Amino acid sequence: MTQDTSLRFREFKMPDVGEGLTEAEILKWYVQPGDTVTDGQVVCEVETAKAAVELPIPYDGVVHELRFAEGTTVDVGTSIITVDVAPGSGDAAPAEAAAVPPAQTEASPVAEAAAEVEEAKPQGRQPVLVGYGVAESSTKRRPRKQTGAPEQSLAAAAVQAEMNGHGVPTAPRPLAKPPVRKLAKDLGIDLATVTPTGPDGVITREDVHAAAAPAAAAAPVTAPAPEPVTAQETVSAPAVEAGARETRVPIKGVRKATASAMVGSAFTAPHVTEFVTIDVTRTMKLVEELKTDKDMAGLRVNPLLLIAKALLVAIKRNPEINASWDEANQEIVQKHYVNLGIAAATPRGLIVPNIKDAHDKTLPQLAAALGELVATAREGKTTPAAMQGGTVTITNVGVFGVDTGTPILNPGESAILAVGAIKLQPWVHKGKVKPRQVTTLALSFDHRLVDGELGSKVLADVAAILEQPKRLMTWA
Repeated sequence: MTQDTSLRFREFKMPDVGEGLTEAEILKWYVQPGDTVTDGQVVCEVETAKAAVELPIPYDGVVHELRFAEGTTVDVGTSIITVDVAPGSGDAAPAEAAAVPPAQTEASPVAEAAAEVEEAKPQGRQPVLVGYGVAESSTKRRPRKQTGAPEQSLAAAAVQAEMNGHGVPTAPRPLAKPPVRKLAKDLGIDLATVTPTGPDGVITREDVHAAAAPAAAAAPVTAPAPEPVTAQETVSAPAVEAGARETRVPIKGVRKATASAMVGSAFTAPHVTEFVTIDVTRTMKLVEELKTDKDMAGLRVNPLLLIAKALLVAIKRNPEINASWDEANQEIVQKHYVNLGIAAATPRGLIVPNIKDAHDKTLPQLAAALGELVATAREGKTTPAAMQGGTVTITNVGVFGVDTGTPILNPGESAILAVGAIKLQPWVHKGKVKPRQVTTLALSFDHRLVDGELGSKVLADVAAILEQPKRLMTWA
């Protein structure tokens, strides 16, 4: 008796891992067909318009099929992996398998044709929740099934598929992933002329670059992937290959969302920016003192910590600035909490994770929260939830050596503080010109709900605290 394949084979669909997201790119698969998986096990990493997210599978079984290759952008609600939840009960295959062949890690014509078939299907948006709890399962785990001869690699299988019925190759196209094919097209490189160095004769990005720059082909160097960095650190520009006149970078993921949000913010909220240049010598001395304070042991102490605390104190003294504009209901929404955003530059683009309820945190707690935010961003593990619900933001452009800027509001927020470089400059101090640590602050705010007086008060309070940090003890 043949088992109902609809019960045996389960389809895991691309979930909506944010608020209203419609698609995500598959960055990396952690499993392959034949692997055993358990409820709650992470099977892949995807990049949405907000962050990179790991996806857990919600049931036990054996991976039957990966429907999309790495680098593919998939609509929410589309099946991305098939799992056999009753392995060993027969040789039946899911009905969909006949129409869509297993996903290939290398982009052969067979895989590309399958992707075109999949894209042609009508896709209804089906939000799916993420973060399924680990539940006990009655399904017995088993090792990967072995059948006679060693299993062919996906690339070798693709080559075999491109051969005619007599086993003679029919001039198959070079094997390369879709992003590599696009890179070759952008650089004007014929893949048929490229010497592959990847497994099973797969052409890699390095192979394409080597073909584009023959002088560098003799000693190719693979550069390590850049780490995501926070606003306290610098970002190095991507390397430009010799002879390349242009480099095209796809606009997607975080960068695409950021661009859309910034355009929407710039042309929706009337921005006003005010500036103040201040002497922060005492603040810098306090930073050095706190580094040796036993209450701050093991915590990251830097000027941004005290700047963040100063802004929180200024908001406490001027709570009206912590608000948002509700256009639909024609209301100003006053926030009685502060979720403090810290702008971070990463290889995937600008992100703004925020510290929840920062207003309630002591200085050591705020330092710990900042340290965790930095570590998470460096690992590329910032979640969509960490970037939602911000009320006010700080962006530290000073790490790039610039004096200040005119920051654009994070959508839904009323104010953003830009911190410029802290430099030793001549300054009039106690009637004499002396070298002092000086910086420039810039506060942008939504002029619909923050007038010049309120914005000026907030900026003046931040400046006063950083000039005389003892005020933290009396104003906080």
